[in-house]
Amino acid sequence: MSLPKLHLDADTSIRALQQALVARGHDVTRTPNPWMPHDASDRSQLLGASAQGRVIFTFNVRDFLALAQVYQQHAGIVLAAQQSWSISDLIATLDRLLSETNATDWIGQVRWLNQWRDKLP
Repeated sequence: MSLPKLHLDADTSIRALQQALVARGHDVTRTPNPWMPHDASDRSQLLGASAQGRVIFTFNVRDFLALAQVYQQHAGIVLAAQQSWSISDLIATLDRLLSETNATDWIGQVRWLNQWRDKLP
């Protein structure tokens, strides 16, 4: 099983979140980085993450749902409503998602992070 790699878009680009997930053994990047400038458009972030084989995580639900309709062969999109998540919940839930899913299962998929939240102890 090939575990998914994750990219935190500009809306979810929290350094502490990335560091915590990397410390748990996950391959996680964030905007900005050498292949993604800070001011990259949502389209560029989706296409850039997909080119890197990375599922993208965003709070920007409306725009990424629209992009998913146009670019259906993306590497995966994880959506969450920002106001309903603490940093500790994000870390635990993304850790579970990254540990329990396969990278190939994400191709063209759009899923809500809440699917993994309910599994928390």
